[in-house]
Amino acid sequence: MLALAVTPAFAQTADNPDSVAERPDRDIKTSQEIVVQADIGFRNRSEAAEPVLVYDEEYFQRFEPLTAGDALKRVPSVTFLSDVIESDGARLRGLDPGYTQILINGEKVPGGQADRSFFLDRIPAELIKQVEIVRSSSARRSGDAVAGTLNIVLRDGYTLDGGYVRGGALLFDDGKVKPSSGFYYGGALGPGRVLLGANVQGRYNPKKKSSLRFGDSPENDPDFATNEFDNREDQTDIRNGTDYSGNVAWGIEGATTDFEISGSYVRTDRTESERSFEYDDPTAITGPVRTSTPGNLLTDNANVNSIDQESWSLGAELDHRWALGETKLRVGFARFDDAQDEFEYEVDFDRSAPRFTGDLTTRTTRDDEVFAKLEHVFGLGSGVDFAIGAFAQNKDRATNIQTIRSRFNLTAADRSGYDQFSRDPGEFAPDNFPALQPAAGGLNTIDEDRRDVYALVEGDSGPLRFEAGVRWENTEVRIDDQTVGAGLGSSRTDYDALLPSASFKYQVGAGRVTGSVARTMRRPRFDYISPALLEAELGDNDLLGNPLLRPETAWGADLGYEHRIGRTGVIGVNLFYRDVKDLVEIANTGAEGSEGAGTFVLQPRNAGNGEVYGIEFDLSSDLGFIGLRDTGVFGNLSLLDSNITDQFGERRFNGQSKYVYNFGFIQNLRTLAAAFGATYRKQGAAVDRLVGEEVRTTYGADLEVFVEKRIGDSFTIRAVGSNLLDSAKAETFNKFTTIADQIDRDFDEYELESERAGPVFQVVARYAF
Repeated sequence: MLALAVTPAFAQTADNPDSVAERPDRDIKTSQEIVVQADIGFRNRSEAAEPVLVYDEEYFQRFEPLTAGDALKRVPSVTFLSDVIESDGARLRGLDPGYTQILINGEKVPGGQADRSFFLDRIPAELIKQVEIVRSSSARRSGDAVAGTLNIVLRDGYTLDGGYVRGGALLFDDGKVKPSSGFYYGGALGPGRVLLGANVQGRYNPKKKSSLRFGDSPENDPDFATNEFDNREDQTDIRNGTDYSGNVAWGIEGATTDFEISGSYVRTDRTESERSFEYDDPTAITGPVRTSTPGNLLTDNANVNSIDQESWSLGAELDHRWALGETKLRVGFARFDDAQDEFEYEVDFDRSAPRFTGDLTTRTTRDDEVFAKLEHVFGLGSGVDFAIGAFAQNKDRATNIQTIRSRFNLTAADRSGYDQFSRDPGEFAPDNFPALQPAAGGLNTIDEDRRDVYALVEGDSGPLRFEAGVRWENTEVRIDDQTVGAGLGSSRTDYDALLPSASFKYQVGAGRVTGSVARTMRRPRFDYISPALLEAELGDNDLLGNPLLRPETAWGADLGYEHRIGRTGVIGVNLFYRDVKDLVEIANTGAEGSEGAGTFVLQPRNAGNGEVYGIEFDLSSDLGFIGLRDTGVFGNLSLLDSNITDQFGERRFNGQSKYVYNFGFIQNLRTLAAAFGATYRKQGAAVDRLVGEEVRTTYGADLEVFVEKRIGDSFTIRAVGSNLLDSAKAETFNKFTTIADQIDRDFDEYELESERAGPVFQVVARYAF
């Protein structure tokens, strides 16, 4: 769920090609400029040939986002299917997080997710210098960017001069208060410059959930929700933890040689506690009922997951300019550790003797990545450069998931223990748990080695800026799954991909046209390439992994136009299209499943194709052209669509919202040294269709406001209100036992689930020195 990788100050960003023709200018800001914002921040116009949107920290800071995920809620085409008031797996253009490439300072980062996605809700927003949305691809970067790329650029020694401290607190609607604090310093150290940053952030999210479930229905019933009521579940869900982070960078800029060494560290301590009660009456009173008088209570369930995640990285970069051009060498190592202990206890009262069931699952994941990248750029004259490069990466991922179940009937002697359990489930743990055993597919190692080479030409001529190149990627994957017997758990596969790309930017008066074409890819999920057989994983059907899965590939195109408004404003529109081949779909092997006749063994295979397309609008400007220089407005709207044909018919890509938009304003009050503003966000419904289950998810709107007071040139205090509309998440589940039932619309269960969280209020103060 978290990782933070190499953070070289001189890392290439999409906005700064760092070629012989153009080295990036260092924009060193004083700590007073960062703490006291006298002007309004707007979206920047990138000079790169690629279609890139750049949002500096000034664009986000006044709304005080806690994490990189919170910051990305305000940029175009980014959706989330996270819990309410959480922003973890970014879905660029509404697609699954695995289709979006996440970079930290231009480099990929390891994470704990099986689909290779990187969760952004652990990167403190305070460390961010800017966020770049890279809509297309370049030969310089890995091709894992079907939907596009989100590049998080962190601060370095050349972005801050001086220091500041930050302190604040968050108040939640249940009265809980969580503190936050930070320290940041940038300045000269010896022949170079250094950046030191540290942040401690309290995290908390109290939610309430409610579910209504309905039982079996007549076949093809068009109004399933009116059929037989089965049970109601009321649940409290609290996420409580603390994030610790820090980074350090020291770099030297010389006449011909630049050098930097850097490191970062992120740690999350988090406990997720869920407590739920199921009733056989939709109007039963919420709360635990003792076993002696069960009333309408069917089950009492407690789920506690203790999460300890840690990542750290080291990196170095050398950049040398000489007679034959410019040579850049970058090396780095990153480690991600995830340890989780999850306990689930349930007492089932719908029996002659109440039964206790206890499940204990431990999960550990370690993902190590070491990489080296070498690039040389030749100046060809007339503003044109030619670059060649090589990239090598070794990934070692080890997973250990073990589980055990303890089950027994409650006797009179156990009642006192259950009474304690009903108050504090963490205190009711039977002593007779058997030894843990590896879960099917849960004990494995995956070694993935990449060897890439690329070449490109780039330059500018009058109003035209361009880049065209090709990247060849070779990947070798070795899997050793120790839960599969007789040596069948070991496999090796390799695949190649040739990924051409081209982009241009053409100036037309106060506007410019951008265009790009690129071939990209998505590598298979880790859990799909494990050879293990997971019984009853998809409804009553089994899931068998496929080590021979190939990556999905896509040809894509973007065509856009952006126009300058006044001094700082920009308005843009962009059309995009992706043609995806070799989609990984779940196929029926024909073998009978573990649950008997009518169930099957299913397996992921490269068996489908799909299309993704849409249009994106964005606006960021002050209103100086009508005499309101201190009023800033911003907004964006993305209309998203796609098409896939699977064994059940046509559908959109799973989880893709039909639209997402947000808009807002900032009003600067110069004479009062104050400011205020608001932002409003809404995303459309999303539908997931899997074997055995179909889910429709909708979200309520999100409203945030801030009020700011500046004191002198070194102190700022802000009050921010988030989730002021008590945003709700609603999900509708259609569940089926077999594939035939799903085709015939013969439901096994229908469920309506709602989740709601209250407003969050935050006060933050910063002092520059």
